[in-house]
Amino acid sequence: MEFRPILSSLMRNKTGPVLVAVQVALSLAILANALHIVNIRQAVAARPSGVQAERDIFHLQVRELREQGHEQQLATQKAQTATLRAVPGVVSVAKTSQVPLSRSGSYNSVSADLKQDKESGIAAFYVSPDSLVKTWGLKLVEGRDFNDADVMEIDQNTSKEFPAVIQITRAMGEKVWPGATSFLGKTLYMGVGPDAKPVRVIGVIDTLQSPGAQVNVDGGTSVVTAVRLTGDSNATYTVRAEPGQRDRVMKEAEEALRRAGNNQVVVKAKTMDEDRQERYRADTGLSWMLITVSALLLLITASGIVGMASLWVTQRRKQIGVRRALGARRMDILRYFITENVMITTIGVVAGVLLALGLNQLLVSALEMARLPAGYMLAGAGVFWTLGVCAVYGPAWRAASTSPALATRSA
Repeated sequence: MEFRPILSSLMRNKTGPVLVAVQVALSLAILANALHIVNIRQAVAARPSGVQAERDIFHLQVRELREQGHEQQLATQKAQTATLRAVPGVVSVAKTSQVPLSRSGSYNSVSADLKQDKESGIAAFYVSPDSLVKTWGLKLVEGRDFNDADVMEIDQNTSKEFPAVIQITRAMGEKVWPGATSFLGKTLYMGVGPDAKPVRVIGVIDTLQSPGAQVNVDGGTSVVTAVRLTGDSNATYTVRAEPGQRDRVMKEAEEALRRAGNNQVVVKAKTMDEDRQERYRADTGLSWMLITVSALLLLITASGIVGMASLWVTQRRKQIGVRRALGARRMDILRYFITENVMITTIGVVAGVLLALGLNQLLVSALEMARLPAGYMLAGAGVFWTLGVCAVYGPAWRAASTSPALATRSA
């Protein structure tokens, strides 16, 4: 196949080929970056929270309708915890101040030294008198879990006491003490300056996301303290059920709390699956929107190639008839149109790669996105080359099947 006659033909009729090449270039640039963004969003949404068996975890928020003092609240919390543990199918229960992925929680600045005038990081501040390590299945990589002697009872409305020991995540330790190989026994200061509260690290957790589950490192910088707090009308309990029993256990746990409180409590239940779904709702929505746009782009580009190829065939009907009369085979006609389309698509692909790189550079500088891997552009080029061949095959085959007599007949 000679490329020069095909190129000469294209140069005589530039408008159609230029439109197809531009369409391919724009589609490739958008498709490569869109799928890159989808992959990033899906990777973000799939990040581990640190909680094992999320499908078995649910949370109950309990609000007392009667005012209670410090001692009465302590007794009520312990009684409610015991009530939940007695529900058939409950593996573990812990009272907690907040839960991962819930988008609502408490954070505290931390520092490595009292002399600092700037924080070393921001920590998601989990407070629980029970074992979150056991209830959530957190992985301890250093140190130990809290014991009964570590647990303090504090009325947050009247007391200024602060816990003496703490657990931190590996990400928290790396943020505060970069380069350290062990964080066990170190002193972490809650706050900044001379008023910061010193706490000793007795355990290091592999992963525990914050309630906000931020995309940056702050999404994993968490601390856990062993305190039973009073002074708030609400209490949150996180419950781990036996595998496959979560929904039944959640319903029975709600009923048990209401019976134990003589219907003087308000109970709201939520699963951790729901927390994850709501936290990443925007990421999921963006991913599906970009996938839909990508599919529509491919459809529109294919339609454009088919329509343009059909027009070219119609315009060169007599030329095809003459070539067939001079001995050209169907395969020769088919190969001619496919080669012509591959040449146009190649020009569009090259331009599309350059556009994709330019668009990605804009996204990197404006939104701090990751750079576009070469694999996306190579895959996109392959898709559009394949699309170009498949889209032109039908019109090209019909052209090759036209008899010379019919093709050369005057209109």
